[in-house]
Amino acid sequence: METTEKTTRDFRKVLRVVSSTVSREGAGFLVHRPFPTSALRDFDPFLLLDEMGPVQYRPGEAVGAPDHPHRGFETVTYMLDGSMEHRDSAGHAGKLRPGDVQWMTAGSGVVHSEMPEEEFARTGGRAHGFQLWVNLPRKDKMIRPRYQEIPREGIPVAKSPDAKVTVRVIAGESLGKKAVIDTRIPITYLHVFLEPGGTLEQALPPGSEVFAYVVKGEGAFGKEGARATEHQMVIFEQRDAEVLAKLPDGGTGCEFLLIAGTPLREPVVRYGPFVMNTEEEIHEAIDDYRNGRMGMIRPAG
Repeated sequence: METTEKTTRDFRKVLRVVSSTVSREGAGFLVHRPFPTSALRDFDPFLLLDEMGPVQYRPGEAVGAPDHPHRGFETVTYMLDGSMEHRDSAGHAGKLRPGDVQWMTAGSGVVHSEMPEEEFARTGGRAHGFQLWVNLPRKDKMIRPRYQEIPREGIPVAKSPDAKVTVRVIAGESLGKKAVIDTRIPITYLHVFLEPGGTLEQALPPGSEVFAYVVKGEGAFGKEGARATEHQMVIFEQRDAEVLAKLPDGGTGCEFLLIAGTPLREPVVRYGPFVMNTEEEIHEAIDDYRNGRMGMIRPAG
């Protein structure tokens, strides 16, 4: 008896397309935010996605986020344009320039500052980037803080055989390239560029929650080809194992983030920059911060 190998694939259906809200955060920088909003509170295991900008600053206008605490989660900062300086109460200091990634595991807590780099603040210019908050599992909430900072040239870049798809692999794996960043739970974070006629078929760990966020242009997502454009988030159905994104012939190019993670399915209690599992733990975090147990940022030099 002959057997026929299955060649069809189940590409995730699009459940919904969500538009971002626009607000001012930190010291007043522009943010496009698809979640958390009144329309979408969270996206387990992800807590927040902010698109910072794009905005054109004149000399002396650039702003950032002065000293603020974090506990219980990770922040992933990805710069596209402009440059930022990061400093914290654990003595870490660094700079992020276009294409660089900082994966900060706050864990037990740090006080953190994210401000425009001195030269950029002086001269002005275009600022654009993303910050993703990733929840930590209960067992890792109070681990020691750590940083993984990868310069632009250290991010693996994959291309499709027809050269119509380019992927910067920040976390996870795509088109045969594997990220250098180590994550606490399975995370996929891809920056995808589609040329006209390009199609990305992306396998993901079973059970992942998945979304795409369009940075530039317009693309078609899922097996039904749902359309999404700039500042819109595409939410995919969970049960299938692969996602499909394409740009039909005649388009002008599409750039998007594809992000997936394994849900934690644990209680989440949030208070500003603290994300824990119980109200008691939130009160402990607030008390530790107010009493200086998270430290303070020392003046430069």
